[in-house]
Amino acid sequence: MPPAAETVLDEVDGEEGPGAGRRGPGIRPRGPLAPAVAAPLAASLLTAGLLCLATALSRTYPFGPVTRNIVDLGQQYLPYHAYWRALLLGETHGDAFLNWNSGFGSNFLGDIGTYLSSPFDLLVVVFPADRIELALYVVTAAKVSAAGAAAALLLLRLRPGPWPVAAVLGTAYALSGWTLNLGTTVPMWLDGLVAFPLLCLVGEWARTGRRPVLGPVVVALAWIANFYTAYMATLGAAVFLAVRLLTAEESATARQRIAGALRAARGVLVGIGLAAPLVVIVFLATKVADPTPVTTFAPAPWADVLARLLPGTAGVADPALFIGTPALALALTLPFNGAVAPRVRAGWTAAVVLVTLSLQWEPTHLLWHAGASPNGAPYRQTFVLCGLLLVAAWFSVARGVPRPAALLGGGALLGALAWAARGSAGIDAWTFPAFLVAAALALAAAVLAREGARRNPVRALPVGALPTRALPTRALPTRSLPVRSLPVLALVLFVGAQAGETVVTGKRIEEQQRSEVSWSPRIGPWHASAAREVARADAWPRYRTDPGEVPGGNDVLIVGGQGAEAYSSLTADVTSSTLSALGFGSYAKGRHPVTLDNPVTDALFSIGTRLRSEPTEPVRQDVPPRATVTVTTTPVPPLVTVRPSPARAPRPGDSAFVRQELLLGAPVYALPPETRRTGRTLTARCPAGADVWFWAPEYKGSATLAGEEAVDFEGKPPAVRAPMRALGTVPASGEVRIDLLPKAGIRLPRQPVGCLDRARLDAAVRQLTATGATRVSAGGHSLTAELPPGSTGVAVLAAPRISGWRCAAGDADLAPARAYQGLVAVPLDGRTTTVACSFRPPGLRLGGAVGAAALLALAATAILHRRSRRTGSHPAESRRTGS
Repeated sequence: MPPAAETVLDEVDGEEGPGAGRRGPGIRPRGPLAPAVAAPLAASLLTAGLLCLATALSRTYPFGPVTRNIVDLGQQYLPYHAYWRALLLGETHGDAFLNWNSGFGSNFLGDIGTYLSSPFDLLVVVFPADRIELALYVVTAAKVSAAGAAAALLLLRLRPGPWPVAAVLGTAYALSGWTLNLGTTVPMWLDGLVAFPLLCLVGEWARTGRRPVLGPVVVALAWIANFYTAYMATLGAAVFLAVRLLTAEESATARQRIAGALRAARGVLVGIGLAAPLVVIVFLATKVADPTPVTTFAPAPWADVLARLLPGTAGVADPALFIGTPALALALTLPFNGAVAPRVRAGWTAAVVLVTLSLQWEPTHLLWHAGASPNGAPYRQTFVLCGLLLVAAWFSVARGVPRPAALLGGGALLGALAWAARGSAGIDAWTFPAFLVAAALALAAAVLAREGARRNPVRALPVGALPTRALPTRALPTRSLPVRSLPVLALVLFVGAQAGETVVTGKRIEEQQRSEVSWSPRIGPWHASAAREVARADAWPRYRTDPGEVPGGNDVLIVGGQGAEAYSSLTADVTSSTLSALGFGSYAKGRHPVTLDNPVTDALFSIGTRLRSEPTEPVRQDVPPRATVTVTTTPVPPLVTVRPSPARAPRPGDSAFVRQELLLGAPVYALPPETRRTGRTLTARCPAGADVWFWAPEYKGSATLAGEEAVDFEGKPPAVRAPMRALGTVPASGEVRIDLLPKAGIRLPRQPVGCLDRARLDAAVRQLTATGATRVSAGGHSLTAELPPGSTGVAVLAAPRISGWRCAAGDADLAPARAYQGLVAVPLDGRTTTVACSFRPPGLRLGGAVGAAALLALAATAILHRRSRRTGSHPAESRRTGS
């Protein structure tokens, strides 16, 4: 590059060379849009376009017939967004504190803070109820596009340079392998993707003493949107700030650097404090959530880690590091790029290497994940490393295309990484063809760009930067149109290589995920039919309406009703343990209880109306499901019943049949004194005409009562517990014979068979109804019941006694509720005829107090900042005046 151009670039850069620490006074944006606007806008549009194109090529909804509802996307995020829309529009029985629909009553403010607190999630109200899948896709695309825009803006704030390249690198960050493999299927994590570049900007503001009020607000929004990935983004931003403090200004003193770090720490603490009203609630909810099995971290093989840098690879057991071959190649040129100051090269290279190693070392793995190794997807922090790689790429290219030596060094390193990854099982058939094409296009783009810079040095300037004085005439030769077109052609090739490889990767990841993991069908006529019947039958709070089994998970959040179905990371331990003990099944290691079609538990939880669905055709990925839905209504006790005295405490080893009877307060099962097992056959004796129920939560296979159809069980401990199921009716002989056809080993509890006497159950229901509440009223997070005069013993609310319930009898003050066999209970003295209960999420007061204190600190910061600007003692003012 000619010396004149080098001098101009030094002045534009503002951090290296003779003009370090200042920017030329004559620099002005070129074109109709300033680079700080054009780059984020272009990155956002390019990101959205590529994401939609990858979705369309994979034939995935909304651009194709195939479902995209894989794993938690279909079982958690889609139902939660459907319920969120209904709540925002006032169409639910519960409110922001309590969800009456799921798990017989759950802490919804905790779920909001976990899944729904992102500002982007408010977009769901714009869409009709039957387009909630489209709404979720738009929310996902909006988050990814915003991440691209934020990353592009950050790059230009770090150093002026060609804004089209910043836009492409912003898109590379937004559509990294982490996004395509994890983020788009776990939309709440995408808020961390947006947060990382924004928090890095906050670090820049703190380093230079600017925007002390806006910085904490940005931190607060990030932590409110999703505190889990915001925590990771905050750690990543700390790494970013550390490198900037050490490399950005060579003349900065240790005192100035420490002051910048302290300003950043203050901003982060105030921001987290502002988010405390929600974060504290989520944190305390995790403390009482159903514990998942302890996971021991095992680092992925390095060949697999390196393979994830390449296109077309998928999986959750290793870090999804793909950022595109052109962007990766630029990042790898940084260590060899002599045009970049040595301290900058060393700082960012060390940051990338150390963060990469931290992914593979258990102590730092635990640090990234807040001290607990997650179940599934152990590399959730990978988006931070992707961002750091793209920052390195920008520092290498912002001053112009790296010189041949740097390109050769980066290319050799890229080839070595690809060669080392060749044996990984994650390599796809598309991987190396896409890699080689993208590498060839990127190389051609680099050659054309350098040729254009050689022929016309002015073209080497970053877009938006002009010299403060005219260059010598000999430096501005008149060139023909082809010469001026070289940079444009180079940019087209660069965008084409990056975009094409990203689209191929997105397409292949979609296709591989659908074939390898569990999925739910699209919302269709089955859901619509169930929703109509629920709306027609709903009688809350007189009794509950359970929609039964509907494809997917969290069914009640989509079609309405009030049942056991719930899937949340915050599902309370008392909920899962109480329901499991009663014979309910569950997925996700207990955090996803499912409905139980059993008349005893229907009576216990006041399920008066139950829907049952019969599919009219097999459930497929590419066709919305259809089913015939029937509705059955039976007499059940009210939501609040009265028990004369506490039942005996359950004993270890009690079967689900015994626990149901203890909670019901009456013996309704004939429990065979002996169940004999001979090979794969169980035999027992029960009264003729009784209903045979089989309870085997860890059994996987089928069970067939003689003369009846086979019934399937899907137990797979510890992930899946099979629910209790009916096998048929006891024959006149009284002999029960059950044939087992296991898919794995046979693991049965001590008392797997119970024979239900319907007459006894009907009598128990009549007794509980006669002594139970005469009237029940429910609010968004409260419930009151009127009881018969002289009621004594214990009033029991048919809801798990999760933390936050407070109850009282008569006019007494609300106090933490008692528990009765796991349900909410209120002692009675015979003089009161009413009970009242209210739910307040634990941590509401503490979080509010911390938030108020943080707000005061923010106000004080604003006042002090204004005063310092008036007196001219502000750090940013001092730098501008040269002090």
